Amino acid sequence: MRAITQDAFGGPEVLRLAEVPRPEPLPTEILVRVHAAGVNPVDWKTRAGGGMAGTLGGPPFILGWDVSGVVEQTGFGVTTVEPGDEVFGMPWFPRQAGAYAEYVTAPSRQFARKPHSLSHEAAAGVPLAALTAWQALIDTAGIARGQRVLIHAAAGGVGHLAVQIARHAGAYVIGTASAARHDWLRSLGAAEVIDYTATRFEDAVGDVDVVLDLIGDSHDRTGTRSLEVLRPGGLLIEVPSGVAPDLLDRARDRGVRATGILVEPDGGALTRIAGLIDKGELGVEVEEVYPLQDAAEAHRRGELGRTRGKIVLRVAS
Repeated sequence: MRAITQDAFGGPEVLRLAEVPRPEPLPTEILVRVHAAGVNPVDWKTRAGGGMAGTLGGPPFILGWDVSGVVEQTGFGVTTVEPGDEVFGMPWFPRQAGAYAEYVTAPSRQFARKPHSLSHEAAAGVPLAALTAWQALIDTAGIARGQRVLIHAAAGGVGHLAVQIARHAGAYVIGTASAARHDWLRSLGAAEVIDYTATRFEDAVGDVDVVLDLIGDSHDRTGTRSLEVLRPGGLLIEVPSGVAPDLLDRARDRGVRATGILVEPDGGALTRIAGLIDKGELGVEVEEVYPLQDAAEAHRRGELGRTRGKIVLRVAS
């Protein structure tokens, strides 16, 4: 099968198209013919030696975790899907899933049925981003109707889905984004949007119950500054790199909470997310689709930043 592999850490140029053996499903696993694969920041960070490189080990390996495709074969014991079913998922994270390939294998319950209303390209942009938002806001924060939620980088892959999930839960949603994204984010459900290029968010908002920081404290001390806008007992969720001990200490001193989070495979949550998508209550924005062989170019585009929504690789037509 065709796959994008790399033999060394480095820039996008280390990604190459190659022929590799097709995997075979073990008991409880399914073989999925990949139609599209999502491209996420963790992909290019791992390619360069960061991200999940410590978990994967050194190259060679096949990047990618977001998958949308069709079940080709089922292993012994699988009862939830059968060959021909359209599925999507984020299998194996943070171990290797190998989504930048024509076929992947993984436990059947790490997938869910693809939303009927989405193409494979759109569906491939959902799992990692939507599960990150869901597990942060619903499972970890337990946001409730009327709570105030601040989402940093609200126009990005995780951010634009987080805005919609928080809105669906009944929260009052505030986002940070460049001015060009404000109208779009309001259409997704943001009640307020702050232009981070013109205004320091801590000067514009306060009394917040939950902050979802998709930028990280290493960039302009976004996490540390977010502590200032939380009400007593509020929660800061740091996604990119977790919570450093000094940030945790500052949170305690201010009477608020802070935690990191790493997304996990969850077919059950994806089923609920798919239901919201098919009801028209949640949508994914795909900014650009690249053919599999142009994975390096997709990484270059992603690393420029300022992406509206997701970047996706088309694997099969």
